[in-house]
Parts: sequence; structure tokens; C-alpha cells
Amino acid sequence: MTVHTLSRADARRLAVRAQLLGAERPAGLFDAVRRLWEVQNDPTAYVARSADLVLWSRLGSSYDPARLRDALDEQALLEVQGMILVPEDVALYRAEMDAWPVHDRQEGLSAWVEANTGCRLDILARLRADGPLTVRDLPDTCVVSWRSSGWSNNRNVGRMLQAMVQRGEVAAAGRRGAERLWDLAERVYPDGVVPPAEAQHIRDERRLRSLGIARGGDAGEPAVVEGVRGEWRVDPELLDHGFSGRTALLSPLDRLVYDRKRMTELFEFDYQLEMYKPAAKRRWGYWALPILHGDRLVGKLDAATDHRAGVLRVDAIHEDAPFTKAVTTAVHREIKALASWLELDVMS
Repeated sequence: MTVHTLSRADARRLAVRAQLLGAERPAGLFDAVRRLWEVQNDPTAYVARSADLVLWSRLGSSYDPARLRDALDEQALLEVQGMILVPEDVALYRAEMDAWPVHDRQEGLSAWVEANTGCRLDILARLRADGPLTVRDLPDTCVVSWRSSGWSNNRNVGRMLQAMVQRGEVAAAGRRGAERLWDLAERVYPDGVVPPAEAQHIRDERRLRSLGIARGGDAGEPAVVEGVRGEWRVDPELLDHGFSGRTALLSPLDRLVYDRKRMTELFEFDYQLEMYKPAAKRRWGYWALPILHGDRLVGKLDAATDHRAGVLRVDAIHEDAPFTKAVTTAVHREIKALASWLELDVMS
């Protein structure tokens, strides 16, 4: 089999194109979600919710967050284990749900669920009779509390629902105000289960197509990147295309930068999410947005929204290397576009 040899610039451009961050934008919300494969639905909204930032950075000013909320409420898009998917892709996870637990790290949770079978059945019965419902509407009849050093300690119903999502028994079914609704998975997910081996193969292919280049797996074809050790896998259908870049402000959870090791190897970009660090130890900010220009990650934007004051507050633009005049102009244009999309004024 041919082993492709790529320069770092080739590899970066492949990754940027695959993530729909080149000059050509996707056709719309559903096209973007389908081609990105998964969009993480994290609730942090220091600038905007991560999913909204991801989709805005692809679609631009035409993206309306209300459209995503409506699509989830109407189940035209589905949330599965914190990821937004097109409905037909849920079939790729159903066999794994049926076989749960499938990872050693799930064994502890599995034992806890088994100890609280009565609570699980009570939740299913309540949803069957009255769903969709919020967490607060569901009974906590657990005989063994969930113990954790984190936020989920003693939040039995929430933790049980997470396990029941992994088991394929319940599903996110939109929202009532700010609260997520839950219902029986059979009422939410489309019919169809792809056999496990076939599902894993398709998921590997979809993952690689959305990333362009990645470590591990059997999908795609092997490649080496000049100056980087080891073997990669590339989607051959994305090779040998021209590249036209643009400037974009990215969510810290964007898939272009989510794998920090890959990001460092290909983009030589120094970045960490610092929201969990004490303020005095932060270099770039609580929720600093990586700045993409062409095929390079060139800096970080430390900004926050203040809707009460009606402003996008820009505390700093961290330049990894001094920006040229063209880069400075492009970055400030994107900041203004972000503020306009948020219906805010820029305050530096």
C-alpha cells in the first residue's frame, strides 16, 4: 500500500479542509453537522456555547443558534452522550449501547447501576407514563448514592441518566427552557442497528474524514509527516485538493485543536484550556479562543460576553509571533463579526 509523504503544511491544510475551515463554507447547519460527524454540546458559554462557536466559525453570520435549539427540540438533530449528530448516525452506536458496558472504565458505573436497578426501572416507568421529563421530575429511589469527588457527587438521577444513555434506554429529547428533557430512547432514536464490526469501521472512516489526518485505526491510508515521528492515517479522498484559507476564531473544544498532541505535532501551537487554573496562573485567559489564519494557528483571543452591558469584552489578543498588518486586519475583522453575530459591541 502507498504510504503518503506530507509536509507539515500539507498535513495542516488537510486538517483545516476536513474541518470545514477553509474558504469554502458548508451549505448549512445540517450539512455542517453531517460533515463534522460530531459536534460537542458543552454548556460553557463564556463567549458563546461551544457548539454555537463551532458552527458559527464554519457557517459565519448565517448561523442562527435558535435553529440548532429548534433542530434538537424537534429531533431533526440528536444529542448522544454530549455529541450532536444527524439522526441516521445514531445507528452506528446502538450495538455498543446494547452491549454496555464495553470498556473497563465503565465497570464501576455498571456495578452502581446494578445495585440501583429499582431506581433505573422507576425512571423508565415514569418516562413511559409521562415523558419527556426533566431531571427534577424523575424519582430518586437509589439505595446506594453515587460517590464522586466532582460535581456529580450524590446526584443520583443525573448519573443514572448518563448510564441509561450509554445503555441506549433513554435519550435527550430537547429542552424546556434551560433544562434538558429526557425520554425513552425508543421514542427518540430512529429504528436501525448497524452490526458492531461494521459500525466501528464506519465510525473510524467518519472520524478520519472529519479530521483529515489522525493517528491510529485502519481507516484511510498510511502517511508520514516530514519532521514528525510515527505513522498517520489520511483520508485519500481529501488529498490533492487546492487550499484556500481564511481567518477563524475557534472554540477551545473545536476538533481542530481538541487533540492537543496532534495540534502540537502538526501546528506547533502551544495552547491549554485554562478555565480550571487559578487566575494568576493563566497565560491566555479563562476561555481563550485559538486563532486560525490560513493553515496556521497564530494566537489566542481572550474575550468574554457581557450581555447586560451589551458588549464583547476583548481583554487581550495574544500573538504567538508578531502579526503582520494583513493578519491584524483579518483578526480584528473576525472579532467584529463575532460581536455582530452575538448582537454586541466590541469593547477593548
